[in-house]
Amino acid sequence: MALRGRVHRYGDHVNTDVIIPARYLNTTDVAELAAHCMEDLDPDFGREVRPGDMLVAGENFGCGSSREHAPVALKGAGIGCVIAASFARIFFRNAINVGLPVLVCAEAVADARTGDEMTVDLAGGHIRNLTQGRDYLAEPFPDFLQQIIAAGGLVECTRRRLGLA
Repeated sequence: MALRGRVHRYGDHVNTDVIIPARYLNTTDVAELAAHCMEDLDPDFGREVRPGDMLVAGENFGCGSSREHAPVALKGAGIGCVIAASFARIFFRNAINVGLPVLVCAEAVADARTGDEMTVDLAGGHIRNLTQGRDYLAEPFPDFLQQIIAAGGLVECTRRRLGLA
């Protein structure tokens, strides 16, 4: 699965309360969550993000609460992939469970700037910063995780395996 989008670059320790502020956790409506995604950290995010864009961040992305609302909000806002130097463990798994691709690649993060164009090949873990003409390699997901992401998340993947979709 190949993705292409513009970079939205953030720093270290972006927590789930910044990804989707707690005041919006009384809903599971994806459009509502997407409308408020990142608003306390970057008020322009909702107006600037386009489908397929990449969110690039430093260490410990998704730290904080274990809520699934955070990756749901990012996916709903149109983020095609999150690339970080490292992820909080629960966020990483929640992202996969909702079908949001996440890759660990400190080198790509170190070079990326907001507005850069990137492509990501999830199957091979290849990241290319088109703006800077640089290539990176992240650890690709095993087949079973790629299947979950391709299906749109764990629930949909399970439905397909059980013949319910």
